[in-house]
Amino acid sequence: MKCISWNVNGLRAVVKKNFMEVFQQLDADFFCLQETKLQAGQIELDLPGYTQYWNYAEKKGYSGTAIFAKEAAMNVRLGIGIEEHDQEGRVITLEYPNFFIVTCYTPNSQNELKRLDYRMAWEDAFLDHLKKLDAIKPVIFCGDLNVAHENIDLKNWKTNQKNAGFTDEERAKFSVLLDSGFIDTFRFFYPDKEGLYSWWSYRFNARKNNAGWRIDYFCVSRRIQDYLISARIHTEIEGSDHCPVEVDLELK
Repeated sequence: MKCISWNVNGLRAVVKKNFMEVFQQLDADFFCLQETKLQAGQIELDLPGYTQYWNYAEKKGYSGTAIFAKEAAMNVRLGIGIEEHDQEGRVITLEYPNFFIVTCYTPNSQNELKRLDYRMAWEDAFLDHLKKLDAIKPVIFCGDLNVAHENIDLKNWKTNQKNAGFTDEERAKFSVLLDSGFIDTFRFFYPDKEGLYSWWSYRFNARKNNAGWRIDYFCVSRRIQDYLISARIHTEIEGSDHCPVEVDLELK
């Protein structure tokens, strides 16, 4: 089972570039998107063989998530059931007989960390959502989690220690999440790998210089780690300021 996650930073823009080519090339069982930046009816994708699931933000042109699945889900849940956190279209949960799959676009703490307090509340609520799912059956979750967990997860860690995405508070929340029974699949396979990132600023030739951050993840319930086959970061794929990430599992 192949799963892909990609923050497209505006799906309508990427569709005009290379989205369909990438979608067909990767041929995923689950293709998860973040930051679609659109409303219902603003795009129509012809994806034969896939069921499309969308969650839109109330604010136009902002946030939003989607999952395109080869197999239709038993149940679908948009958001995490808390009104404060469900206005920005950030989470989709699909249920299948043997697992849940979740896509998430974690709120950015923003410049001067003006949204850090909200981010901390979000982290607790999202982890609670994952733990409730995990109590029922294993969970695969992915997305732009807006945190570089360790120093090796970004190029310039020393100068970013108090910046959004690399604060002590955000990193600690991700540690708590992993300690709650989940695995960062890329680090499972490549515990010490450096220089592989999933996001690069559009400024300062960051992608050309590979001055990036690894902030896009696939995580799974620890009890299904034996089903993991591989994890990849598709740095060769352009079209967004993020690139797709992948996990493959022997799970149906």
